[in-house]
Amino acid sequence: MYTTVWTLTDKTPPASTLTSPTRYLVWLAGQQRRIIAISMVCGMISFLTQAVTPFAGGRAIDAGLDNGLTSTLMMWAGVMLAAALIQVIFGAIGHRHDTYSWIRAALTTSRLLGHTVATTGDAIRDELPTGEVVASVATDAHRIGDLYFQLARFFGSLATYVVVTIIMLATSPTLGIIIAIGLPAVALILTFLVRPLQRRQDNQREATGRLTSLGSDTVSGLRILRGIGGERVFTRQYHEQSQRVRTAGNKVAHLQSLMDGLQVLLPGGFVIIILWVGALEALAGRITPGQLVTFYGYAAFLTWPMQNLIMTVQVAIRTHVAASKVLRVLRVTNTVTDTGTRTQVPDDAILIDHTTGIQLPAATCAALVCEDPDVSATVLRRMARLHDTLEVHTPVSLDHVPLTEYTKDALRTAITVSESTPHIFSGTLREALTGRMTRPDDEIMHAIDLTACHDVLESVPDGLDSPLPEKGRSLSGGQRQRVALARALLTQSPRLLLIDPTSAVDAHTEARISAHIAAERAGKATLIATTSPLMLEHMDIIHVLDAHGTLLGSGTHHDLLTGDTPQARTYRATTTRTLTDEDTTHVTH
Repeated sequence: MYTTVWTLTDKTPPASTLTSPTRYLVWLAGQQRRIIAISMVCGMISFLTQAVTPFAGGRAIDAGLDNGLTSTLMMWAGVMLAAALIQVIFGAIGHRHDTYSWIRAALTTSRLLGHTVATTGDAIRDELPTGEVVASVATDAHRIGDLYFQLARFFGSLATYVVVTIIMLATSPTLGIIIAIGLPAVALILTFLVRPLQRRQDNQREATGRLTSLGSDTVSGLRILRGIGGERVFTRQYHEQSQRVRTAGNKVAHLQSLMDGLQVLLPGGFVIIILWVGALEALAGRITPGQLVTFYGYAAFLTWPMQNLIMTVQVAIRTHVAASKVLRVLRVTNTVTDTGTRTQVPDDAILIDHTTGIQLPAATCAALVCEDPDVSATVLRRMARLHDTLEVHTPVSLDHVPLTEYTKDALRTAITVSESTPHIFSGTLREALTGRMTRPDDEIMHAIDLTACHDVLESVPDGLDSPLPEKGRSLSGGQRQRVALARALLTQSPRLLLIDPTSAVDAHTEARISAHIAAERAGKATLIATTSPLMLEHMDIIHVLDAHGTLLGSGTHHDLLTGDTPQARTYRATTTRTLTDEDTTHVTH
């Protein structure tokens, strides 16, 4: 017993390959040329040996009728046995390679989809709904694999049809011409249904993608829906969309069932014609009884290759539709182009946003206050180079070097951003806290202490090894935010940018967390976008922006509370409104 280890390609298709479904499918075939070649050779040998059986059977019948049980009859019987053995051997080898070709194409596509989703950041969510991406991975990748599984059957059927037609034309021109013209005519009739079927399959795929998106959005926002009483609205929307999917599926099924029925009816009628004409030829003495059996066998046998050819067309249509959907995902590009060459960032490098003039020196705990939280959040994302379009006309430098000159890996090591609405991936609590990092338990517990996450730890049965569902749905908004903050602190990044890290936390807990962050980040650069006085009173310096993102001025928490400058007045108005909002929220809840 032996085991063959096959691996998936780790190559990425060039941009030119992603311009059309056909080019992508050709590229996929090129990644497994040897496997497809072996599969096709085995397929052709298997089909051709099946074609030997009617020919040898007819010769055996003629030999038996003419001379009885002779060595000639036994020879043709042996040929039939040998053909059967060859068919079994090469059929098994071919099926193995067919299956691997299908798996390789499907999983390579799934890998590319996963890589695109993992590396394009927010761009994938901006351009495509979640359901479209999920459907591409769950359905379209497998349909692409179907084409490569069918290739051997297609070429085997094509080769068999050509060989058998030549043999029959040489034996009986009349019957040979009927077969040579009749079967393609049957296939041509069926191809008229191909284009309408493709349109209906495309419509069904679109409807299914929208249904998946709606279901995903509903599940992820279930807690909010219950809070506002919106379950019935979304249930009705899901029901209506599911009915559209059902209607589209019925339209596909109607046409598909018609095509499947014709695949049986038309070739069957064709066999009847061959048998009738062949019987007349035999009665007229123009062919022998054995040749009549051969012609009947070929006519019946060729219906299967013809069905394979038609099935290949159907599979190719589904694959083309699936590939076009997959390419919509693969064409999404990262919001950050990794074109830099610098790999080292000095520890004392100063991060500067040249549009606002905000600087973040080493060993400084600073804050950014703006009456419009989106403006301050945009500044922090720009300073971390999360989106190139944010920095086109608003340059940012690190150690007086533009961020675009650093490699992305160097930037992600030097600068870490934690959003106000963090994403918690499915996995254990330990994995949610450490991500790609490896941290000992004492450091993890220290981060839990800093961010007051003890209630999260106590709410799960197996502590750090307890599984969390996708997006941390079992946690409240405040718990998810504190877990994300703990994760950010565990990075020990030299420059940590936090966007409203405690916006979903109650005032008592926020006061403790704020003091802990300032103490923990001593000696490292930290910039926090917030309007919370509980956080701001621990900052070394506070930068105040107006609603348009212009820097009004900077100062300490005390100076801005007591001063009479424009930045001080804006600061007090913003932070006072925050206190009022918090009081109202606490009273409401």
